Amino acid sequence: MTNTSQTLNNLSSQQKLQLLEKLRQQKEKANSAPVTLVDFSNFDQQPAYQQMKQQLMQLEAIGLQNPYFKIHQGVARNITQIGEQELINYSTYNYLGMSGDYKVSQAAKDAIDRYGTSVSASRVASGEKPIHRELEQEIANLLGVEDAIVYVGGHSTNVITISHLFGRNDLIVYDALSHNSVVQGCLYSGANLFSFAHNDGQALEKILKDKRSSYEKALIIIEGVYSMDGDIANLPKFIELKKRYKTALMIDEAHSIGVLGKSGHGIGEYFGVNPTDVDLWMGTLSKSFASCGGYIAGNHALIEYLKYTAPGFVYSVGISPPNAAAALAAIRLLNVEPERVERLHQRAKLFLQLAKERGLNTGLSDDSAVIPVIVGNSLQCIQLSQALFYRGINVQPVIYPAVSEQTARLRFFISCTHSEEEIRFTVETVADELKKIQS
Repeated sequence: MTNTSQTLNNLSSQQKLQLLEKLRQQKEKANSAPVTLVDFSNFDQQPAYQQMKQQLMQLEAIGLQNPYFKIHQGVARNITQIGEQELINYSTYNYLGMSGDYKVSQAAKDAIDRYGTSVSASRVASGEKPIHRELEQEIANLLGVEDAIVYVGGHSTNVITISHLFGRNDLIVYDALSHNSVVQGCLYSGANLFSFAHNDGQALEKILKDKRSSYEKALIIIEGVYSMDGDIANLPKFIELKKRYKTALMIDEAHSIGVLGKSGHGIGEYFGVNPTDVDLWMGTLSKSFASCGGYIAGNHALIEYLKYTAPGFVYSVGISPPNAAAALAAIRLLNVEPERVERLHQRAKLFLQLAKERGLNTGLSDDSAVIPVIVGNSLQCIQLSQALFYRGINVQPVIYPAVSEQTARLRFFISCTHSEEEIRFTVETVADELKKIQS
């Protein structure tokens, strides 16, 4: 080492620069492997596409139908029609029956007559309509906060907001079972990312204790109801940690707004927390509110900043008039017809109770409208879905790699439009068909 140092010290500045350049070229050459040029015009030859096709062909080879992309006729409610067959439907998240409701549909039609089918511009430019402001204020009032911003897509709401507000000098800690949109937003942000064990406040606190002081801003992300398991975040615990470690807190309420709480106002009402203790209330308009899009709600300054600077809002067309009107009408209808929420709670509680009585594995589901039946085997899961289809029940399988092989499941979305008779028939049929498959 000493001889090398002496040799370097004897070199002139020019010689040292030449040596560095030579070393750089050698490293570049060592790291450069031959690159296979991809011809996108032959996409059917791509390994990823061929792997997908092989998986679909394997279903056909063992006599199973592809359970995906079946064409449904009519409104997505408790009953659906596929081909000539009517089925009890558990694959729609029209939780409150707002989609197809006369008042909601009429509001959308009236908005088309007044504003057209599209605002045809970014809202920042010339696409702002009175109905946009009405909807955002109604969302803010529903949650008990100052303001809200509505985006055109639910998935993109998370991606845009998270990646815009946080960056490489920041810390984001998110639940291990977070939705893909949350994960994508975190990745695009470039922030320093850590996931914590599902709904585990102690695991989160350990990360914050070790990491929080090294970053400028920090964000905790949880969900109101987790869409695969139907369990509920322990919101008071996460608020406590947010305050102790001076972080922001974001809640994805895609499956909890309109569902949780006596009036359907979401997880905040369910736990009775102060709405201002959550910095970013996120939700979608496509489930309880019969529309399309997503929102962020919070304090006025945050929302104003997003409206002027969030790329996916500034450079995107505004939500269409019929979609805005449908969501607005659905929220107002929720406020005057809370019995829809009560009926949803009753139906979900009945399904979960009967499923447990029949020995079905419903995992962590509790107090929500998402109830899995865990089969524990992807092939058997698809077989069960198909057997139920022939018995008049439509429910989709969730299999590996979307979940682990050991937790492959059917996922039932309960609606207030389901009857008690439909639920009792469904649970009995699921238990009978699963027993046949596993015997």
